[in-house]
Amino acid sequence: MIKGSNVALVTPFKNDKLDDETYIKLIHFHIKNGTNGLVPAGTTGESPTLSHDEHERVIELCVRESAGKLPVFAGTGSNSTKEAISLTSHAENIGASGALIVTPYYNKPTQEGLYQHYKSINDKCGIPIIIYNIPGRSVIDMSVDTMARLYELKNIIGVKDATGDLNRVDQTLKKMGKDFIQLTGNDDNALEFNKRGGVGAISVTANIAPKLCSEFQKFSIMSDEKSISEAERLDKILQPVHHSMFVESNPSPVKYAAKLLDLCNDDVRLPLVKITDPTKETIKKALLSAKLI
Repeated sequence: MIKGSNVALVTPFKNDKLDDETYIKLIHFHIKNGTNGLVPAGTTGESPTLSHDEHERVIELCVRESAGKLPVFAGTGSNSTKEAISLTSHAENIGASGALIVTPYYNKPTQEGLYQHYKSINDKCGIPIIIYNIPGRSVIDMSVDTMARLYELKNIIGVKDATGDLNRVDQTLKKMGKDFIQLTGNDDNALEFNKRGGVGAISVTANIAPKLCSEFQKFSIMSDEKSISEAERLDKILQPVHHSMFVESNPSPVKYAAKLLDLCNDDVRLPLVKITDPTKETIKKALLSAKLI
């Protein structure tokens, strides 16, 4: 249902308001350039500073414009269970393929609290749910055992793993088997992640290099020697780009890269700010090395 290169879509702004026209163009850019799935309203889409109406709007536009050509897994997480249910229900009602739901940030729930949070969403909604485990932003870390409990529920189908711990792939595969979808949230570890049993990524870099990212994912998921060799070649091209995307806080770097490619401007909402000149040079060099500019 969801595998390969899935883009964590940026949200373009113009005069601090949603730039619908540019956003629609971005969606069609990905449809035409090999992206395997769309993930609107996530962290890369600046969901923390979107109003509720804006949050729903970017998901609606994504579902409408993709028109079933690509799966849309909408970012509908919140540290309020009631709010997450509301956002997920909205995504379901407008035809999203599924939901990406982040572990509740700031509240620091226990493992039982995490279980009950996702179970409540599962019980109130009817679309597939990908758990988004990102301790670096949420502070809490969902255990493999908690994920295994959640996998017994009807709608929980996989995880976006942004722990950076590749051993988690092995542990999760052993506990839940191959049908539990494992996607990395770290572009830079995608090769090894897939070698261990992952089936793709929810990618920041895919915003600016959709063809490269989708080709890399296609080959890295295959197990034959020739495909792995090609995946390794593409990974070497992409690594400088991946690293440049996180020199400063995401999504400021990727929005600047998108500006260089005439995809959108580099406006971000406070408390994020535009990147510094040294970071701009790092990104330009990375894009040049990958022949993206």
